Amino acid sequence: MVGREESGATYPQIGVTEPHHPLSHHRDNPEKIAKLARINAYHMQLFSEFLVKLRSTPDGDGSLLDHVMLMYGSALRNSNRHTTEDLPILIAGGGCGQIRGGRHVVNPQGTPLTDLQYSMLLKLGVPVESFSGSTDAIHELSGLA
Repeated sequence: MVGREESGATYPQIGVTEPHHPLSHHRDNPEKIAKLARINAYHMQLFSEFLVKLRSTPDGDGSLLDHVMLMYGSALRNSNRHTTEDLPILIAGGGCGQIRGGRHVVNPQGTPLTDLQYSMLLKLGVPVESFSGSTDAIHELSGLA
């Protein structure tokens, strides 16, 4: 798990010299929002490059990307307000045939992120009765096959 948004990291390589976390509390300042957007785009670029490396790395009868299950996103929709509903989450990888990709899935209002994480654990064969209070698997809603 990587959580850069709580760090004091700066990104001079993309022209952002202010620390990440204070920028996330942007108070609707357009300049700070633009810098935060640059950071988010940069992180997405790095994640994309990581996926390409996984896809190009042979692993058994496929690639590493075929055999992993990755979740990318944020625990907050609006970092300034700390809102947690309607999170933009990306699931990548084939999960050894457990994930059906190429879809955009919208879960019902109020579905906790932990339902998705619980579903992922089940797809990975982890024998759990619950995850952080969630016991509702959302296989077909979450984009998991």
